[in-house]
Amino acid sequence: MLKLKVIACDVLKREISYLGSLSRCYVDVSYLPQGLHEKPDELRSRLAEEIQNANKGFPYNHFGMTPSYDYVLLIYGLCDNSIAGLKSGDIPLVVPRAHDCITLLLGSRRRYDELFHGHAGIYWYSRGWIECSLQPGEERYTNTYKAYLEKYGEDNAEYLMEAEQGWFTSYNRAVFIDWPCLGGAAYYRSYTQKCAAYLKWDYQEETGSPGLLEKMLNGVFDEDEVLVVPEHKTIVPLYTDKIIGYE
Repeated sequence: MLKLKVIACDVLKREISYLGSLSRCYVDVSYLPQGLHEKPDELRSRLAEEIQNANKGFPYNHFGMTPSYDYVLLIYGLCDNSIAGLKSGDIPLVVPRAHDCITLLLGSRRRYDELFHGHAGIYWYSRGWIECSLQPGEERYTNTYKAYLEKYGEDNAEYLMEAEQGWFTSYNRAVFIDWPCLGGAAYYRSYTQKCAAYLKWDYQEETGSPGLLEKMLNGVFDEDEVLVVPEHKTIVPLYTDKIIGYE
């Protein structure tokens, strides 16, 4: 049985927990908080620490033995180059060829490319994103304005909110990615619909796929979908459809 150390973002907790429970491998998961991708240097540092810890060995010592993991799965997209420069240790790294977690939720890079290039103005919603952060909508507006008002006063709060809302103008569609194998879709669907109505965006739903994550968590590494980084090699960004490589 392969022993996999998984390092992932909290927004994928439900999906990875579900698939991990069905895996034919031993799956040991560490989640990092959502939002670190907004601070690439901090995320890179935290990931490097997790990789280093994984290289210390399997967490359970049986009669003095501390065997190693077979692979460390770094389940992150390139995420503004946050994973660029990360180095494997004595254990190979396995990393999805993805720009961000939406590829993982949709199930493949091909599906992501089809939707991304075919439909401009999409803002993605998922169970994890809704649970871990305030998504664009009335709740986010109300709470953000309240925080600005208390900290900066009314005039500054109005100005900051204009800036806060300004980047929303490039979007016109709220798309909820549903995995039917997970429960509770009605709540997340309703939440996304309310956000869309408040922002005057169109609402759309896409059925996601566990395809890519399921294969990774079962130790199946398709070269077209994932990068296997050999021992003591460094992840580098590629400006091709492969997205990442190593040196």
